[in-house]
Amino acid sequence: MPDIHIEREHSLGLPRARELAFKWAEAAESRLQMECTYEEGKASDLVSFTRSGVNGELRVSKDRFELHARLGFLLGAFRERIATEIERNLDELLLQDDPVVAFEQGLAKATAKKAKPAAKAAARTRKA
Repeated sequence: MPDIHIEREHSLGLPRARELAFKWAEAAESRLQMECTYEEGKASDLVSFTRSGVNGELRVSKDRFELHARLGFLLGAFRERIATEIERNLDELLLQDDPVVAFEQGLAKATAKKAKPAAKAAARTRKA
């Protein structure tokens, strides 16, 4: 079974890292149909996630994010692409002055982009 393992250091501290990880878990549930559980600890938190074809954990500490995901057979064929996309997004996010706000803005932008084609299709249907 193909695995993805990504570690990134950060300087957010545990409260802000926790906030970012919690928002990621919420987005993973709503946008990726993942089932996530969030366990807070004193020194680190653990987000466990699962859905058909993938399961894993995101460990969050005051200075590090560590993601470990196990991909099923079908998603395993896209392992490199998935890992590259996660790394690119995380690296870009951690370069921002406020990664939590940047994450929220990115979600809002992606949601708006997704809504535009649906709105256009609905307008075409009404005209017909």
